Amino acid sequence: MQSSSSPHLALVLGSGGVRSIAAVGVAEVLSAAGLRPDLIVGCSSGALFGATIALGMTSKQALEAAMALWSAELTQQRRWRAYAQLVAPRWFGFGAGFALRDDRRIAQRIAEAFGDVRLEDLPTPLRVIATDAASGQRVVLERGPMALALRASLAVPFMFPSIEVDGRRLVDGVVSDPLPVSAARDAALSVTLGFKGSMPRRIDRASRLAAQTSTSLINNLQQARVDAARNAGQRVLEIDLALDCHVGLWETEAMPYLFEAGRCAARAQLPHIAAQARLACVGGTRRSAMT
Repeated sequence: MQSSSSPHLALVLGSGGVRSIAAVGVAEVLSAAGLRPDLIVGCSSGALFGATIALGMTSKQALEAAMALWSAELTQQRRWRAYAQLVAPRWFGFGAGFALRDDRRIAQRIAEAFGDVRLEDLPTPLRVIATDAASGQRVVLERGPMALALRASLAVPFMFPSIEVDGRRLVDGVVSDPLPVSAARDAALSVTLGFKGSMPRRIDRASRLAAQTSTSLINNLQQARVDAARNAGQRVLEIDLALDCHVGLWETEAMPYLFEAGRCAARAQLPHIAAQARLACVGGTRRSAMT
């Protein structure tokens, strides 16, 4: 059951495809050092893998769940009607709910993994970031069915259908906040794991030109969010993975390697994290005394 007190250590997880599984390795190292996060904030795949941490799964359980939840096979369920909707939108009913892919199998896997767990009942609080499709505003989900919140945070526009939550049509959180640091502004210290997208090496087709533009926008938005949080006085410590090879968004077989990369990155930063946590604790105590 969640505590109403302000969190001390938040783990903020950005969108990064399969790379976000590294968060499980980071959390394992922090917990072993007595620095267990008491808040998880996640966007897109970061929310999905962050849910395994919030539930208190062991690293082995989290890896097994992640292997079932994140695979290319789940994204290959084409909606053949979508192509007709693109060619003849008036005849075949193109609308706000358009999607190239069928997400029913994804929904089934998420339901199998998390059942009817509600966000407000998790042992560690989890804040799931999505985007209001109509307004473009960030939405922070803290209550309600966790499976529904995760589906909303993963609903990539154009690829997957939006998800209705409390009367709002929600899509992937990466659209509004790819590394949602400010959603943990009440935490004394935020440790972040974010991923900047790789730019296409050459532009030889329309999809790569579109990818160049969208990647630039997301990368710049992510950096702007982190800078804004720091300028507002938020204590933020970024963890970067040292990967010696390129890992695609859907390379499920790379998960054990990424998990270990997360552990290594956390170990390398552990003295600094511990020192920052002590400073944050002292600062929080002083603020409490003053009030």
